[in-house]
Amino acid sequence: MKKRIVYIVSYFFTVLLMFVIQKPLFMLYNDAVGKEVNLTDFGQVMWHGISLDATTAGYLTALPLLVVLISIWIRRLSLKKLLLPYYILAAILVSVVFVVDMGLYPFWGFKLDASIFLYLDSPEEAMASVSVGFIVIRILAMLVWAIGMVWMMMKVTPHTLEKVEKRVLGTLGGLLCGGLLFVVIRGGVTESTSNVGQVYFSSNQFLNHSAVNPCFSLLSSMGKSKDFSSEFNFFEEEKRADLFEGLYPTKSSDKNIKVLKTERPNVLLILMEGFGGAFIEPLGGLPEVAPNLNRLSEEGVFFTQCYANSFRTDRGTVSALSGYLGLPTVSIMKVPVKSRTLPAISEELAKVGYQTDFFYGGDINFTNMKSYLVSKGYQKLTADTDFSLAEQNSNAWGVNDDITSDRLLEQLKQRAGTDTPWFTTYLTLSSHEPFEVPYNRLEEKIPNAFAYTDECLGKLIDGLKETPLWDDLLIVCIPDHGFCYPQGATDRGGEFSHIPMLWLGGAIKEPMRVDKIMNQTDMAATLLGQLGLDYSMFPFSRNVLSESYVYPFAFYSSGSVYAFRDSTGVSAYDIKADCISYEEPSASEERLNRGKAILQSAYDDLGNR
Repeated sequence: MKKRIVYIVSYFFTVLLMFVIQKPLFMLYNDAVGKEVNLTDFGQVMWHGISLDATTAGYLTALPLLVVLISIWIRRLSLKKLLLPYYILAAILVSVVFVVDMGLYPFWGFKLDASIFLYLDSPEEAMASVSVGFIVIRILAMLVWAIGMVWMMMKVTPHTLEKVEKRVLGTLGGLLCGGLLFVVIRGGVTESTSNVGQVYFSSNQFLNHSAVNPCFSLLSSMGKSKDFSSEFNFFEEEKRADLFEGLYPTKSSDKNIKVLKTERPNVLLILMEGFGGAFIEPLGGLPEVAPNLNRLSEEGVFFTQCYANSFRTDRGTVSALSGYLGLPTVSIMKVPVKSRTLPAISEELAKVGYQTDFFYGGDINFTNMKSYLVSKGYQKLTADTDFSLAEQNSNAWGVNDDITSDRLLEQLKQRAGTDTPWFTTYLTLSSHEPFEVPYNRLEEKIPNAFAYTDECLGKLIDGLKETPLWDDLLIVCIPDHGFCYPQGATDRGGEFSHIPMLWLGGAIKEPMRVDKIMNQTDMAATLLGQLGLDYSMFPFSRNVLSESYVYPFAFYSSGSVYAFRDSTGVSAYDIKADCISYEEPSASEERLNRGKAILQSAYDDLGNR
């Protein structure tokens, strides 16, 4: 049995080594020297990328491990003869992916993914810009790499395997190896599984891309990258354009209702996990849950008719930061080839000299969040691994809000007196299932968890009031998505999607209520408009404090249902069932058609990115 284990371990590390070697070759081919990449950068790329390399090597080890298990029950098995065809096939596929990825990167600027299959429908057009010599050299490179890979795999493979006397015990040992291999493939035992974002470590996108295993990038994107523009073609183009016209005025306007004292305040954006209107008394929610947010709503600019665009953190984060619609069939954060093309508040503020950072107590690799944040110009990320092990285990999802808010307050205090403006985004997590928090003010578990987050936010904001930072500070509080309470309640009346948005801080001129119907996506354009910055690159974000905002409405989706809401009521449509879900107070073909036009336009926009 020892010989079998040695073979599996040797094979795994041989494949792993081949993937690791690919990285400096990829970097050198793509002008790492010209990009002023140093030896430390090479080492960092290989070190950070090894986790995805191990995952991919684990996939390629699965079949040899299965053969080894079978060999326990077979007297004599010619291992090399049996596995040689598999080695050849695997080596060819790995080589093709590696060389194609390396060759396309200078033109694409991103790692190979499933979008390449969109070009295979028109191979003549796809190959029109490359010479015969270019193709021949790359084919030779594929062959050399494949032959080298097969040779190395054969070197660690024994001709035959010895007889196993204790077959049951040997089988159990083999299954144990399989379990360990599964953990490697999964990427550990944490909530997040292996994803592209986990290897991102630098503000230099070239280094991040170099760290990504191309085979993993391709496989993980399959089924996610498709021709989105072909979906939901409800109308002919002319009618779609006519219905969509004027819904999203993106031209930046100087004529705003000014709510700020300065155009360059420091900005703290707080994304409140699931903190829907159900728990905010001024929005008709439970009166006892959020006393701090209730009182603070009278101190700042309170947007009372804001609606979240989607129903999950990964979608809501993109809606808030990129002003991009949450879509029913795809989480854009999980599709890096698309998410990296989106605009973002952080990017726009970085362009005018803001320092940017993201602060979160959870696993920042979950749902590809890390790759999205890094690609959106966040210069520093703080997550669960930046806290002690005890703090990381204080909540099922990571670090509890009292710990993260206290840490954040101390970090912000250190910025007092600095001249460089900053933009910090803080994502809370404790008001998330299973709703277990170190707080017992309310008897019911779920409201108590939200009450705990409210308590933490109240202390954070009151703490900031006592610092010199307050005078030049804008705090934007907005949930990533809403929450239906009590459980079992429906979103028929928008109860789930209705969320608060509150602007606070010394940068606010005076308290104000804004009762216009709006979306979470509108926060981006509204904020940039107040800062005197261009927001025309945000196609689905509107400046609600601008004179251009003449038709207040909200568009949101949950599951397969989208809803369109304006002053006349709300209409919802189930796109899977192809039927009206509900309409209140009465039916409206105009609302339904406008909702369809928005959905069609959003998928067209995504498909063209």
